[in-house]
Amino acid sequence: MTEFYDALETRATEVREADFFAKLPAHLQHAKANAPYWTKALAGVDPKSVVSREALSKLPVTRKSELIDLQRDNPPFGGLLGVPVSHLARLFVSPGPINDPEGPEPDFWGSARGLFAAGFRKGDLAINCLGHHLTPGGRILECGLMALGCPVIPGGVGNSEQQVQAVAAMKPTGYAGTPSFLRILLDKAAELNLDVSSIKKGWVSGEYLPPALRAEFDAKGISVLQGYASADLGLIAYETPAREGLVVNETLLVEIVRPGTGDPVPEGEVGEVVVTNLCATYPLIRFATGDLSAVASGPSQCGRTNMRIKGWMGRADQTTKVKGMFVHPQQVAELAKRHPELLKLRLVVSGEKGNDVMTLKAETVGGGELAAKVKDSLHSVLKLKGEVEFTAPGTLPNDGKVIEDARKYD
Repeated sequence: MTEFYDALETRATEVREADFFAKLPAHLQHAKANAPYWTKALAGVDPKSVVSREALSKLPVTRKSELIDLQRDNPPFGGLLGVPVSHLARLFVSPGPINDPEGPEPDFWGSARGLFAAGFRKGDLAINCLGHHLTPGGRILECGLMALGCPVIPGGVGNSEQQVQAVAAMKPTGYAGTPSFLRILLDKAAELNLDVSSIKKGWVSGEYLPPALRAEFDAKGISVLQGYASADLGLIAYETPAREGLVVNETLLVEIVRPGTGDPVPEGEVGEVVVTNLCATYPLIRFATGDLSAVASGPSQCGRTNMRIKGWMGRADQTTKVKGMFVHPQQVAELAKRHPELLKLRLVVSGEKGNDVMTLKAETVGGGELAAKVKDSLHSVLKLKGEVEFTAPGTLPNDGKVIEDARKYD
């Protein structure tokens, strides 16, 4: 069995980076010329100058949370589409609502690479149990399976009894969908005394795969790997048989940035996943997913050489209300800009029964005079009074949180 999807997966890091940044300037120029949103967002940016991660990090971040308003004001895609709508193959509506395009390219979302890593090969019959209607989940998996030459049973979501009957009759070797629905199918098969043991491999996405559930699948002889994907970017990263985090897809460049900013964090520190693609149909440049993760250090034992991330580690949008007013991660980032002596910040909201207490914890080597200045800035930026507490460098948790809601509501 071939171990890698293609030779791209084993390139030297410097070769991969050089290839991406050789293509990026033309991609940025295409986006500026054809997508009104990018014309405005990248105004003043010379695409030819963006030839490194450092240069890329200077470009503005576009947040997924902004898409709802952008698309409402400029339907259907908020001015981000790089081609005419007539060029598309399909248009989808994800919860939000957020509209998602599918271009005419084979395997538009790039899921084939992750499915291949999970053991799917030409001729394998697979049952695809993500939605097949307005949302694109089912299509994302179907495109990848078809690119690999796998015939597909479009199971979709629900109708578990009918689906296990189809599995018992057609005997697919692979399952694609959410981990929870695979468990539902296995439980339903046991209830109906139907044989679904033909399923030997699975590729799951859309929700967390708990270790205990993976162990259940292993015990039943089903090897299940997971993928991290979104409807706008497609497959971002995927697990390999080494089961050591998720390898970034070859068509994307991933940055991990401090929530509320576009500033990359040191390797290993938890931050927001920001992705840049090379898709002419739907160019997304420094697109903030709203998800937290961290770079996994060292090479994967599977032999793939691309960056690895640790998987989903929470949400980056930690906006909360304090005394009736919204407090945003961007405001905490503004405090860091005003006081570069502060190395890392964490705004902790505590209290109970509506008595909110706000404390800014900051790693620094500064003293009392700095604390007074930071306290003034806290009031100025957040329009709320709070306390300031200094701590030694390296003592705040590495979990990506810049706002912690520690209030008690019981």
